[in-house]
Amino acid sequence: MKIGILSGGGDAPGINAVIRAIVRRGVQSYGDEILGIRDGWRGLLEGNFMPLDLNMISGLLPRGGSILGTSRTNPFKREGGPEQIMRNAQTAGINAVIVIGGDDTLTVAHKMADYGLKCVGVPKTIDNDLVGTDYTFGFHTAVSIATEALDRLHSTAEAHNRVIVLEVMGRYTGHIALHAGLAGGADVILIPEKPFDIDEVCEYIRRRQKRGRNFSLIVVAEGAKPKGGKEIVYSERIDEFGHISLGGVGYYLAKEIERCTGIETRVVILGHLQRGGTPTAFDRILATVYGVAAIDNVHKGVFDHMVALKGGELTSVPLKDVVGKRKTVDMGLYEIASVFFG
Repeated sequence: MKIGILSGGGDAPGINAVIRAIVRRGVQSYGDEILGIRDGWRGLLEGNFMPLDLNMISGLLPRGGSILGTSRTNPFKREGGPEQIMRNAQTAGINAVIVIGGDDTLTVAHKMADYGLKCVGVPKTIDNDLVGTDYTFGFHTAVSIATEALDRLHSTAEAHNRVIVLEVMGRYTGHIALHAGLAGGADVILIPEKPFDIDEVCEYIRRRQKRGRNFSLIVVAEGAKPKGGKEIVYSERIDEFGHISLGGVGYYLAKEIERCTGIETRVVILGHLQRGGTPTAFDRILATVYGVAAIDNVHKGVFDHMVALKGGELTSVPLKDVVGKRKTVDMGLYEIASVFFG
C-alpha cells in the first residue's frame, strides 16, 4: 500500500517518533510505500509530498518538531478544497492517510471520510484535551517543562520576596496548569474550567504572608478568566478554525495582585518552550506505540478512527465520538491541588 502521513495544528514533542514508527512498521512489516505530506492539510491541497524511507527516519526518536512541517490549514475554508485533496491523493496513488493532530486536524479527517479519503487518526496535543484517550503525546513533555520552570522560579521568588505568575498553555482546559502546578508546588492554580476571583487569589497570598512565607507562585492557563469576565486576548487575529490568539492573563493577574497586595509581582510566559525540544521518555514510548497501532489499523481497514490509550490499554475510537468535544480537567484532582493553595 501507499500510505500518506501528515501532522497538523501546533507541533508537539513526539511527532517525529510517530513518523519513525509508522515508516519502520510499514516498510519492514507490510512492504508499504510511505509518503510524507508537507505542512499538514495544506500539503494535500498543494500536492506537496516527500518520500519517507528507513534512512530518513534515522535519529528521529528524540527530535522535536516535525520533519514534515505543520500548519493550521482548513481545506473546508477553501473553495473546492476537499475535492482538490481527493484529486491530489488519487494522482499520488495514496491509499490511506495517517493524520497526526488534535481536534481541528482530526475534524477535517472525519469530514474527508464523506469524500472517500481513508484516514486513521493519531491524538496529538500538549493540552491533553482530546476525548477518547487518557493521554495525548506531548502532554507529558509540556508538564515536565512547566514543572521544571516552577522549580527554578521557586528560588528566585523566595530570594526577592516576590509573587511570580507562570502562564502556561491551555486554551480551553487546564490540564498542563493543574498537573504542573501540583507537581511544582504552586500556591495557586488557575484554569479555564473554574473562573477565578482575584480577591480570593490575593487572600491566598496574604495567608502565606501571615505564616511568614513572603513569596508565592501562581500557575495560570492562558484561557483562564476572571469571574464574570472574558478570556484575555493577545491578538484579534482568527485562524482558519475560528480560534483567536489568547495570552496575557498572566500580566492581568500581576497588575491586580500588585494593586491588591502591594507585593512586587513578576510574570513568566512559557509559550512555545512547552512545545519545543526533546520529548520525554514517556512521550517517546507513547508516540511510538501510537504510530505502530495507526499503520496496523490501516491494514486492518479500521478507518475514520483514532488510536487511543484507555485504562492503560491500546484501542481505537471512532472519530465521530472524538471531534467537536473536549476533555476537561478532573475536578477531583483540582480539589486535591487546592489543599495546598495559600
